[in-house]
Amino acid sequence: MPDLIAERLSSLPFLDKTVLCRLWQEFFDAQPSPKLRRDFMIPILAYRIQERAFGTLRPNTRNQLDQLGRSLDTRPNSRSAFTPQLRAGTRLVRRWKNDIHVVNVEYSGYEYRGTRYQTLSQIARLITGTRWSGPLFFGTKHNQKQRASTQGVE
Repeated sequence: MPDLIAERLSSLPFLDKTVLCRLWQEFFDAQPSPKLRRDFMIPILAYRIQERAFGTLRPNTRNQLDQLGRSLDTRPNSRSAFTPQLRAGTRLVRRWKNDIHVVNVEYSGYEYRGTRYQTLSQIARLITGTRWSGPLFFGTKHNQKQRASTQGVE
């Protein structure tokens, strides 16, 4: 991120509401609602600054977010059908029994310690010696108990 953008973003929480309103006018060509609280203005302005500097979301990403929002509107406590996709080049890192394990996501499978595997579960089994869900082991999917604790539900 260019230094100027980073500086501008990091300064937002320290600006008073009058200055934030001027920035709002600059970035949205409109005055913010007088009811809009300062702490809500900051992330909205931060997003807009980044959007102007780096571009907007790709249509595919926007569609995924719309789909996720609709599913949460209709069933707020349900598991989402949206599953993040791991892209080739992603590196998964997991500490297990004082060892660091690094898996590279490839176009067709995964690479772990110089060997190619079709699934993360194969690698998780190799590391732990037991049957594990690879996505759970590497933190790309949460089980029901983890999901409940992150939502504040026990």
